[in-house]
Amino acid sequence: MAKAVSLLLTVCREMRKALLALGALVVVAAVVVGYLQTRDGERVAGAAPEPLSLAEVSKPIPGVPPTLAALRARVNELTPGAAKAFDAQLRALRGHPVVVNVWASWCGPCRHELPFFQRQAIKRGASVAFLGVNSGDSREPARELSARFPMPYPSFEDPRQALAGRYGTRGLPATAFYDASGKFVLARQGGYATEAKLAEEIERYALGRGA
Repeated sequence: MAKAVSLLLTVCREMRKALLALGALVVVAAVVVGYLQTRDGERVAGAAPEPLSLAEVSKPIPGVPPTLAALRARVNELTPGAAKAFDAQLRALRGHPVVVNVWASWCGPCRHELPFFQRQAIKRGASVAFLGVNSGDSREPARELSARFPMPYPSFEDPRQALAGRYGTRGLPATAFYDASGKFVLARQGGYATEAKLAEEIERYALGRGA
């Protein structure tokens, strides 16, 4: 009997050691995964280039048709009027694909992706219209952010988030695409990690190219 008890105690001790070792491995694995995720997150967070200046986003774009030239004349403007003013602008832009970026001053991912929108709006300024929607924000912080990240297009103030609600998105940023006929194509939830991904989705959803 004593031998059986001794053997049982030995088995219990060994099992306890094994469980402790397994627990240590789980902790190490969690630390490693967390480190890798943090490193990848830092890489994504650092992927955005420096924002362009107001002078850079205001430079003339060759070959811009009159409707888009009129839009370019309102670089970095914050426009009141919410959905009513926004809808009037959309109607005026029929005949051109439209990309809408919904942003706010308090939104970190918005700041990360704004340099991508700056560059794409300039690269495609002769064929694609870009608009901003400043959602759920107050005017002074919005102006401060737009001074840091001047946008090559106007943004429409939407303090009650009526437009964000229309697109059915939750949280910011969000991006909406319209084709050249003015038809709403897609609203995308979340920010862009790279300019290449934004360019790909402009091609697909606004211009109707690719899969």
